[in-house]
Amino acid sequence: MKLPSILPLRVEKLCFEIDRRQLLHDLSFSLEAGARSVILGPNGAGKSLTLRLCHGLAAPTRGAISWNGLSAVQARARQAMVFQRPVMLRRSVAANIDYVLACQGVPRIERGALIADALDRTGLTAQARVSARFLSVGEQQRLALARVWVLRPEVLFLDEPTASLDPAATRAVEDIISSIHAAGTKVVLTTQNLGQARRLADEVLFMFNGRLLEQAPADRFFKAPRTSEARAFIEGEF
Repeated sequence: MKLPSILPLRVEKLCFEIDRRQLLHDLSFSLEAGARSVILGPNGAGKSLTLRLCHGLAAPTRGAISWNGLSAVQARARQAMVFQRPVMLRRSVAANIDYVLACQGVPRIERGALIADALDRTGLTAQARVSARFLSVGEQQRLALARVWVLRPEVLFLDEPTASLDPAATRAVEDIISSIHAAGTKVVLTTQNLGQARRLADEVLFMFNGRLLEQAPADRFFKAPRTSEARAFIEGEF
């Protein structure tokens, strides 16, 4: 029996405050299945914080986050997040993936094929027995994607996944992200890289100073942004 989707994700009047400083101001938006959603904006816009709140790593000061009538615990089991600098376990590349599967209760007899498939899809087959700590930064990010892809999450949050990568490594990671999306996972990605947003986004959520200023299809956003802040960002003024 197929489980109901955890989408849409609805965020209503979300605020976050720390030490009397308000970092997010009344965010409201909805994320539907299918489209790749890119949260775009300059440093300090609140992109990463928004992602962490949606993933359940922090609680909002005010406002609500809802997953299609499901509890946060139910939704958390069917979504995943990859950070800008993922933590690698002190074991081989293959063992990093095996650990994730074991934590999810996947029988040992089934894990080998799943690991091999994840390594193949992310171009890491040759590094299967290498310690994950010895991988390049780009390879570590690909391993982080392999660890979540093997679980087939319904939603994948990606926080600046290529911020520290060179162009070749960036494109390799972007190709994997596109493949994960094509396999049926909803991708929600933060970036301040306009080129990356143009390549990956189906829709753009533009944030500035802790506020959501625009949510629009990507082609419309880049051709005719509604706000002066978005126009200035696209033109490279900040």
